[in-house]
Amino acid sequence: MAELIIDKKYRPVLPLRETEKAIKFIKDRFQGDLAESLRLQRVSAPLFVSAGSGINDDLNGSERKVSFKIKDGRLPAEVVFSLAKWKRLALADYKFRAGEGLYTDMNAIRPDEDSLDNIHSVYVDQWDWELIITGKQRNLAFLKKIVRRIYKAVRETELAVHKRYPRIRPVLPGRITFIHSEDLERACPGLTPRERENRAAQKYGAVFIMGIGAELRGGNSHDNRAPDYDDWTTPTADGRKGLNGDLFVWYPPLELALELSSMGIRVDRLALLKQLKIKNALGRKNLYWHKKLLNGRLPPTIGGGIGQSRLCMFFLRKLHIGEVHASVWPKDMAARCAKAGIRLL
Repeated sequence: MAELIIDKKYRPVLPLRETEKAIKFIKDRFQGDLAESLRLQRVSAPLFVSAGSGINDDLNGSERKVSFKIKDGRLPAEVVFSLAKWKRLALADYKFRAGEGLYTDMNAIRPDEDSLDNIHSVYVDQWDWELIITGKQRNLAFLKKIVRRIYKAVRETELAVHKRYPRIRPVLPGRITFIHSEDLERACPGLTPRERENRAAQKYGAVFIMGIGAELRGGNSHDNRAPDYDDWTTPTADGRKGLNGDLFVWYPPLELALELSSMGIRVDRLALLKQLKIKNALGRKNLYWHKKLLNGRLPPTIGGGIGQSRLCMFFLRKLHIGEVHASVWPKDMAARCAKAGIRLL
């Protein structure tokens, strides 16, 4: 368990029942703004998928999936980690066209989360979204365009929360700053990736760090990425690599960079093969999902996930993510939070 941050001066702005009302307000408001901004339609999504299909995501490739056997003897099922690959299947099956997309509520269980703390939980809830693009839009400029739209929806929701609850004052800057992970490493060579994120978020207020997954000059990547959803190897116009990134905001109550979203332009055939080779995972070529992509039966897309509880925590200035969603917490953490007046749901 990572270090739990307890501020003895902390008092929640909203009491329990008002917090629940505010959570609904935030979710309703933000998803409406997001759908309108990106032309997204809400669809129903699975909580679990068949094991061995290649549809489930592998995140950084090391986490265990929650799985179970269905009684009638079918293939084992796995609770989803995210819906990055499932969404491309849905866009093809529902016959969406370029410029159209979908979003859905994604709920996941990540039992290997080893840093249960103020912002990490075994339970994950996010809006998963995916938008069909054209081949000409597979570039850094288009990625930035979409990031700016998402950030605009985040900032407008913060202003709406302030209007409804005047004690919660806006802190987000008017625009988001873009920085590549290679430049961040060069600027802060003696810091860890997490320390670099904190440094950048504190400096700019809101930052999108690009090129997550590719090897940097120092020999390591800024963070791990699975090889088969985001494109983290395609060269960009400035000579760097990667058409993906993570969106961070500076969070004063905890004095850290709070990641709100991970997103990117998805792999095409060439990027998939290249990244599978880098990760020594070429065997995945024979899985159902991967064969569909390699055979040109899935559309080119951009997509990502936006943390629902992370957003609510940020907008309501909560000290612990357990104040905005229900989960299971270590006994010592629950006891310390209760003593400090932090009500975990």
